Amino acid sequence: MPCWKIVRRGAVLGRDTEPVRDDAAGYEADVEQLMRRVYLGVREDSLDPQDVVALACELLDWFRHTDAVLEAVERNPADVSRAEMTVLARRILNDVGFDPGFELAPERLETLRAALRVVARDLPTRGIEGEPEIEILEDWFPVGAGVRLADGVQLNWGGPILPNMCDDPVMALTSLATLIQESLLERTRQVWPVCPRHDLGAHAVEHDREVAWSCAGDGGHTLAPVGELALALGRRRPKQRSSTEYSSFRTAAVIR
Repeated sequence: MPCWKIVRRGAVLGRDTEPVRDDAAGYEADVEQLMRRVYLGVREDSLDPQDVVALACELLDWFRHTDAVLEAVERNPADVSRAEMTVLARRILNDVGFDPGFELAPERLETLRAALRVVARDLPTRGIEGEPEIEILEDWFPVGAGVRLADGVQLNWGGPILPNMCDDPVMALTSLATLIQESLLERTRQVWPVCPRHDLGAHAVEHDREVAWSCAGDGGHTLAPVGELALALGRRRPKQRSSTEYSSFRTAAVIR
């Protein structure tokens, strides 16, 4: 089998080419290195076909016989167009479930921070002041994100926000509002937010690309859009750094 003609894997990986290996840790390190390189190549339009083939060969050695892997090892890279190789690289990454996390896809973190700025507008109704921050939880696997309040309290009950939740701003906002709500409930044993009409707890719900605090009373109704809770509760809205921030986030969510 070509693989492609064994690809000079030693040159690509920085080690001597070997047949199937017993070193699982070494294999995982090699594959991770190649997946990151291939992902960045696709992302930055600088993909090296040799990296794609080397990754496919490593996967093939450990019996990952997907259609994309087999195609990559059997075809001569010189006969594969740049566009085809990019599609093939994406297929391989999808086959192995590669996720770039926050590190290689920093726009995810920016989406999450934008979502936090929206949810933070509701926190004064819970008596929470100051600006919360997104905190990367390096000790979790996979690495995720939680929230640290201005007083240092960490909110990550039930598990962190995973990076792939931030590919969509609506999912990011819904997930973050839920994480904050449930973490506060776990810490204080107090329900928040509460619908004043029905005295029931409200929950963050997405509908038609809008995220709102929803109450189940009288068959269900919207209490307020997330970020606008103070108005619904008849309280003064906290001062914002930008009057257009909430509408801009909602517009971005609709565009996505």
